[in-house]
Amino acid sequence: MPYSLVSAATLGFDLVRLPGGRAAADVLLTGLTAGPDDLAALAAASRTGRADREQRAVLAVRARRARELAAAVPQLRSVTPGAEDRTAVLVAQLERGTIGTAAAVERVLREDVLGPEHAAAAQAGAEVRERAAEVLADAVVGEWAAGVLPPLVRRELVAPFTAAVPDAATRGADADLGPATPGLCSLLATFSGLDARGRERWRGAVDDGRAEQRPWATAMHEASWAAHVSGRTRTLATAQLLAVRAFADGGFDARDGASGSWNALAGVVQGLTMGDLLGGGALDVLLAPWHRVTAR
Repeated sequence: MPYSLVSAATLGFDLVRLPGGRAAADVLLTGLTAGPDDLAALAAASRTGRADREQRAVLAVRARRARELAAAVPQLRSVTPGAEDRTAVLVAQLERGTIGTAAAVERVLREDVLGPEHAAAAQAGAEVRERAAEVLADAVVGEWAAGVLPPLVRRELVAPFTAAVPDAATRGADADLGPATPGLCSLLATFSGLDARGRERWRGAVDDGRAEQRPWATAMHEASWAAHVSGRTRTLATAQLLAVRAFADGGFDARDGASGSWNALAGVVQGLTMGDLLGGGALDVLLAPWHRVTAR
C-alpha cells in the first residue's frame, strides 16, 4: 500500500512499530522543513556526486541490493480463517507487520515530501535536488528497514545524511503548525515526557474509547480532507511526524502502537491541527482520549 502525506497518520502507524521508525520520522521531517542551505548540504554529502562513472555503478548496485534486503520487513497479511492461533497471529502481525513498504516510504520522500509544493526544492537546481533526494531517500530506507538490514548496510545508507544533518533528531520542532501550534506543542511536549504512570493513564483512556472506532475513522477522513482542500496537508503531515517522535520519546513501544495508543494520539493531533475547519462532532471524537486523560 502506498503512503502519502494526506494519510500521514497511517505512515505514523507503521513508524511507531518499527525499530528505526523514530529516526525515519526525523529524516522525513528534515525533508519537509529543509531550506535552500539544508538541501545544498544534503546534496554535498551525496556519494554519487563525488564519484566517477565506475564508482557510481558500484554505488548503484549497493543501493539496489540494500533495497532488496529492505523488502524483508514483514507486511500485514490476512490470516487463514479458522486457524487456532488466529488471535495470537493477528496480535503478532499488528506489532511487527507494516502497511507500507520500503519502496513506498522512498516514494513518499521523493514525490510528496520533496514534491512540487516544497518551495526550496522547487527552486533548487536539478542536480542539487536529485543529490539531496538521494541522501534523504537512502537514509529513510535505512531507518525504516533498520530491523532487517545488516548493520553495515544500514550505516552505509544513513551515514551521508547523518554527516549532513547532525541535529536531525530535533528538526521540525519549531515548525509552524497553523492556528493550533501552541496547543500542539504542549500536547507533544507532554507525551515526550510521560513516565510509566502517564503511559498507563493514556492506555486507560484509549481502552475507554474503543467503542468509538468507527466514528473515529470517519472523523480522521474528514480532517484529512479539510487539510487537503485548505492546502495544509504538509502542515498536518509535519504534526503527525512530530507525534511519532513524541510517542517514541514518551516510552511507548510497538505493542502500544498496535493496540490503539498511536491511533488515539494521531486522532488528537489531527483534531487539534485541523480543529478550526472541523465540525463539532468530528472534533469531539478525535479529542475524546485527550479530554478523558486531562479530566482524570
